[in-house]
Amino acid sequence: MGRYRDDPAALEHLVQPDRVHRDVYIDPEVFQLEMERLWARSWVYVGHASQVPSEGDYLTLDVAAKPLIMLRQADGSIGVLINRCAHKGSKLLGDPAGNAGKTLRCPYHAWTYRLDGSIVNIPLKQGYDGTRLAETAAYRGLTAVRNVETYRGFVFVRLANEGLAFREYFGDSLSSIDNLADRAPEGELEIVGGCLRYLHNCNWKMFVENLNDTMHPMIAHASSAGTAKKLWEGKPADAPKPMAIEQIAPFASDYKFFDDMGVRVYPHGHSFSGVHFSIHSSYASLGEYETRMKQAYGEERAGQILGTVRHNTVYYPSLTIKGAIQSIRVARPLAADKTLIESWTFRLKGAPEILLHRTVTYNRLINSPMSVVGHDDLHCYRSIQEGLAGDGNEWVSLHRNFDPAESAALEERRELTSNGTSDISMRNQFRAWQELMRLE
Repeated sequence: MGRYRDDPAALEHLVQPDRVHRDVYIDPEVFQLEMERLWARSWVYVGHASQVPSEGDYLTLDVAAKPLIMLRQADGSIGVLINRCAHKGSKLLGDPAGNAGKTLRCPYHAWTYRLDGSIVNIPLKQGYDGTRLAETAAYRGLTAVRNVETYRGFVFVRLANEGLAFREYFGDSLSSIDNLADRAPEGELEIVGGCLRYLHNCNWKMFVENLNDTMHPMIAHASSAGTAKKLWEGKPADAPKPMAIEQIAPFASDYKFFDDMGVRVYPHGHSFSGVHFSIHSSYASLGEYETRMKQAYGEERAGQILGTVRHNTVYYPSLTIKGAIQSIRVARPLAADKTLIESWTFRLKGAPEILLHRTVTYNRLINSPMSVVGHDDLHCYRSIQEGLAGDGNEWVSLHRNFDPAESAALEERRELTSNGTSDISMRNQFRAWQELMRLE
């Protein structure tokens, strides 16, 4: 008998309006339930269309502990299949990415499938004559994921058959993806430069919560961003900053800066910080890029696009994007205390190469395993994961700027804007957590 699986009231009690119980981060049973419920019922990012440009191109990944293949179909569409042979269950594809050609062939017994999952060939098929094979799911081929949506090139899946539709789930939060894509003079993005994968010894929610936590940067990043800030002290105000200083130093901004940035939350756990401005607002002007944007969109519209400089947008539970820096990070949970973080960079089609250089530089300095900033966060995550084992206080505080009326206000307005240092984005994530974890 499971402590939480068989007691819905106990599971519900883990999340209260202004605090959460430590078991949401450390309990293996809770993690397993998250895979079965939350990660299966939500819309989870799987990849970008630019990663599979040609017929047979594919990516493999796990979502909700299920092995998936995202691949380009013969008709040009993008499909997602369960990466499991219909015969004995072997994975069909083991590489992270590649091209399968016209068919998918099992490496065990050579059952072969079309790209849509239908069976092409079963070796010595006559051996099944007179058996029940034709009555089984195996004879129908590979299992296709029913709920797949591509939005501005971003591909999402919902594994559960029942649940919110894509637009209902994300709502107006999709404006951050729109802004990222619109920053390309040609209106399209392409992933370039490979992936930086970074194992975090912590629960996936710690990473996701931290994205809109603006009470930590000036403390956790004092040794990295603080050093960068000191290195530039005393320089003339009009002196051009090296790109590394420009990108790292703002993390050491004071409480007022981050509070004034503002945070906006949406139903179902989504949010972004940087409503009014962000740490990316003071980046050096790139004249050639701005000229191309004005030519593509007109001066007024180009100004609106480039004037939107949001910090981190969280698409709960899996994806975070930085439109102003053309970078995304993806959370791939592995266990209650292990999460793989993937960092990807985009080229803006039609933009000068300096934009990609700035993006790659940022990703290396801030998001990579070699980052001098990212290790500050990882140290904190690991410390929390270990510290929550301590006795005496089983609860984690989410009290900052708590307003009992915020849940009702959010439901009425579809979004809610608050001061940047509020815990509202974390409370909003756990409201979504409760919704998605309930038995139906």
